[in-house]
Amino acid sequence: MKASDVSVPELWLRYFGIAGDAGEYEVEAYLQGMLSFPSTQRDLLAMAANELIDEIARPRAPLSGEFKADGRRDATSGSTDFNGGNKEDDAGAAGGKEAK
Repeated sequence: MKASDVSVPELWLRYFGIAGDAGEYEVEAYLQGMLSFPSTQRDLLAMAANELIDEIARPRAPLSGEFKADGRRDATSGSTDFNGGNKEDDAGAAGGKEAK
């Protein structure tokens, strides 16, 4: 949980929301190895942790159309076409005139 920066209160709230029945202090004690949980509660805690981890924005491999000609990442990556270029770049390559 440390590597994902998910706090114990966040984890406990998600765990409690999916029918976990241990309190926040018990969850913290379990995470520190000072308390054991029944397998059902361990599984609910793992499900809650996985849901929270899945919500964290992670780096992704960019598509070739998400880069400008100079190799920098294009801030308007949502406006790329599937021919490997940016729509604005393609318009500029045509002499500033938009294709109709």
